[in-house]
Amino acid sequence: MRRLLAKLARVDERTPAHRDRAVDGLRALALLAVPTGHWLVGGFTLDGGGLHNASPLATFGALAPASWVLQMLGIFFLVGGYSSVLSYRRRKGSVREWTAGRLRRLGRPVLGVTAVWALLLPVLHYGLGVPGDTLHTAATLVVQPLWFVGVYAVITALTPYCVRASERLGARAAVPLIGAVAVVDLLRYGPFADAMPSWLSLLNLLPGWMFAYQLGVSWADRRIGRRGAWLLLAGGTALFAVLLLAFHYPMSMVGVPGEARTNSHPPSLLVLALAAAQSGAAILLRDRLARLLRRPALWAPVVIVNLSAMTILCWHQTAMLAAAVPGSYFGEIPGLTAAPDTGGWVLARLAWMPLFAGLLAAVARFARPLESPWDRTGTARRAAAAVLAAGFGYFALAA
Repeated sequence: MRRLLAKLARVDERTPAHRDRAVDGLRALALLAVPTGHWLVGGFTLDGGGLHNASPLATFGALAPASWVLQMLGIFFLVGGYSSVLSYRRRKGSVREWTAGRLRRLGRPVLGVTAVWALLLPVLHYGLGVPGDTLHTAATLVVQPLWFVGVYAVITALTPYCVRASERLGARAAVPLIGAVAVVDLLRYGPFADAMPSWLSLLNLLPGWMFAYQLGVSWADRRIGRRGAWLLLAGGTALFAVLLLAFHYPMSMVGVPGEARTNSHPPSLLVLALAAAQSGAAILLRDRLARLLRRPALWAPVVIVNLSAMTILCWHQTAMLAAAVPGSYFGEIPGLTAAPDTGGWVLARLAWMPLFAGLLAAVARFARPLESPWDRTGTARRAAAAVLAAGFGYFALAA
């Protein structure tokens, strides 16, 4: 216990005084919500020896409100915008160099996980006899969270424009983004919906996720105070309720198999309403959270999570598969490989969560170096990794 307390104290002492602990805490919270949400809704069915994706939300619609809490991408983009502005203003090189550096930090872990999985596929199939259906399911799950990295990378590249917009308009710079999403939603869900092309919803992809990022930029510029935060919280909550009760938006913030509409892929106006409410609450709670994180025992886990941010995002599905794939050889296991269509499955899945977390910690120990600069990796190896990653992506999307 003394050694543990000493380590926690050292982490606290090594933290720079200028470090914004509240923002790091919010990022850690949003990061941990990603694996938690995916592990809770990432069910399987076992058919002919192979694993197939299934969601408990298809059976238990009453669980949809849990997604309101676990869908914290709004918080992630909020603190992303906040942190990016601080980094942008501290840059020593050109804007192009700053942008390239940020994109490399995002791209390395994605390239790493997909390249490693490309090497694993033939070993699992031909060496260990894992069925092709299981591998297709695994590839889909591994790729599933990586779309977020691509969107985040594009928005990060637009940071200079977000900064200019904040300097001119303050928090109002986010208004055109929510307005654009509202117009697209009106077109695709309104009286002329049948005449609209299917690709129209993709127009929400950039403004939908950029909304909270722009709020984060304005927050970093001190253009959003407590009054603005209360407005975001109250306005977002009110809009959220109206969209659910009057306009009958889907209750779940994530896709539900069999449902014609989804809120998150791409984001609907309901996602922005939730992001506004979450952002307002985060800004209001900032000082209280900062005081809590002055305690070494609370601060150290936040540091660990932030240092492994991309590893957690890229590898958490692998951790779940590390339990489910071997488990499939033993038949239908409640909460793991059995269909998620009973109340017992929910309780059993909760019991499996600590194992998933332990497996993720073990995987992260070996995958964490992929986040670091590949200074010793030559051009040939980088090209090989890119080819492997492209091949795995094709396999996953073609599945």
